[in-house]
Amino acid sequence: MNPSTYALNHHHIAQILTLDGQRTAVCGGEVWLVGAGPGDVELLTLKALRVIQCAEVVVYDRLVSAPVMALIPADALRIDVGKAPGNHRLAQEDINQLLVDLALSGQRVVRLKGGDPFIFGRGGEEMAHCQRHNVPCHAVPGITAAMGCAAASGIPLTHRSLAQSVRFVTGHGAQGDPDVDWASLAVERQTLVFYMGLASSGMISQRLIQHGLSASTPVAIIERGTQPEQRVITSVLGTLAMMIELHAVETPALLIIGDVVTLYREANVMHSTLTPLFSAG
Repeated sequence: MNPSTYALNHHHIAQILTLDGQRTAVCGGEVWLVGAGPGDVELLTLKALRVIQCAEVVVYDRLVSAPVMALIPADALRIDVGKAPGNHRLAQEDINQLLVDLALSGQRVVRLKGGDPFIFGRGGEEMAHCQRHNVPCHAVPGITAAMGCAAASGIPLTHRSLAQSVRFVTGHGAQGDPDVDWASLAVERQTLVFYMGLASSGMISQRLIQHGLSASTPVAIIERGTQPEQRVITSVLGTLAMMIELHAVETPALLIIGDVVTLYREANVMHSTLTPLFSAG
């Protein structure tokens, strides 16, 4: 049978969205925490697409890509609450209350986040605040940056011969440096993925080496993963901070640390030339 028989077209997608809408209605007076994925619009889930297109208000973060933003209905109110280092438009507590206030006014509210709402996205805090105020709150998972960036770079996060576990770690804690158990991170046959780790890369490498990880441990720095501008820089743990400075790496960027990085091959990284399943038009 021709493989193209299984290809989704616009009609099939519309049918799927309609059927899903019958199961889970998007109602006014509710909040939906929606994961927008790491940037590539085609990594958005069908459920996320449906919920976005039903939104009356979208409260969005800085890392939501332009192609995903283009899917928001033209008549929906857009509220930018994006945070950059040292520049927060709204405190997290204010964002929490904003979601509640909008929902209590009867709006269909989408809280649109890069990656996944529950992986370093503070979605748990926002959901808890909604629940305390008796506002229905739902979560739509997204492909988190670790999975998306690793796949787009051809780096497996686990591998039978190289890594038996993977850890997602924040490179930025509530008071600055991450409060983590460094000894549990600095073990062999484990992949470490650091989110928000550029500014603290020197400290991260120093602590891991101090706790027993070799300075020659392979490292990948992935900038703007899954997007057309994606850049992958490989190095070793001992020179991580130097390489970030040398190549002027900017956010958003992810750090993958572990032997799986040795499997990276630049020739294996390919951007899709397929016709998009849906367009922003």
